[in-house]
Amino acid sequence: MVTVLIAARPEQTDIKAVVASLALEYPAKRLEILVARGKQPSAQRNAGMKAAKGEFIYFLDDDSVPQGGNLRIAAAHFSNPQVKVVGGPNLCPPDAPRLEQIFAVVLSSWLAFGPSRARYAPVGSVRNTSEKELILCNLVARRDALLALGGFNEALYPNEENALMDQLQQQGGKLVYDPGMSVQRRPRHSIGAFVRMLMNYGRGRAEQFRVHPGPGSALNFVPPLFLVYLLGLPLWLHLLGRLSLVPIGLYGIAVCVQSGVLALAGKPCRSFAAIPFIVLTHLVYGFGFWRGLVTRLRPSGSGVAGGVVLETVTKG
Repeated sequence: MVTVLIAARPEQTDIKAVVASLALEYPAKRLEILVARGKQPSAQRNAGMKAAKGEFIYFLDDDSVPQGGNLRIAAAHFSNPQVKVVGGPNLCPPDAPRLEQIFAVVLSSWLAFGPSRARYAPVGSVRNTSEKELILCNLVARRDALLALGGFNEALYPNEENALMDQLQQQGGKLVYDPGMSVQRRPRHSIGAFVRMLMNYGRGRAEQFRVHPGPGSALNFVPPLFLVYLLGLPLWLHLLGRLSLVPIGLYGIAVCVQSGVLALAGKPCRSFAAIPFIVLTHLVYGFGFWRGLVTRLRPSGSGVAGGVVLETVTKG
């Protein structure tokens, strides 16, 4: 039994994920589609998980459009009882506007997102992985394993799934990345929305590190430290002279190499247009990270779930 759990806004009527879930290639008698309406997605998902009938929960964002065979793909991996989570990438639809296509290039580039680029492009083959390659808009998990850990920490939104998957792995559970299990989902629609997303990603990762510190977050310190380096460059020049320009020189080389790799991968105009946004990604993420180190965390389960409304959708 699988419950497809979709977090949606209270007033939302057009929910792409519901329409797509009705077309999933899975026995109807073993499929429940549950819409959790509210204003805090992690609280909505916690409420939905507690009410769900499924042994497995398929988490989708409201705008996720899964492939028909995704649940069959996931079910094969769960034949191993040690596997607790299975996920794959969310891909930009081919008919998305040009700006969103450029954002998709940024999200799937190594220089901008490192190993997390696997969330936005089918990378490699099926493998055991970490939370850095999985994303909650396309994720199947064992319900009992999540509830045993108390569900999502609502204080960590938008990094609540990362912290929970990290805990699952620390307890010996396996996380599986399958590049063939994908959904289509449009990136942010404007530069302002893209910047806000990056800011939230940086803040969320820093808040996760505060609550669950560990070596897995080490790479996430690079953008904030690079931002400090840039802001202090006049001082470094005064103290170290030309030697202080080595990091920015190496960064420039990395940007050039990444632009060449993206161009060779296809659609060079779109790839070169992505370069300024890759630089912007590091700066905004770095600022968001520093902000997340000092934000005030709201306690998990602080009453938001009381405003969640659950709706069951059935075929026909």
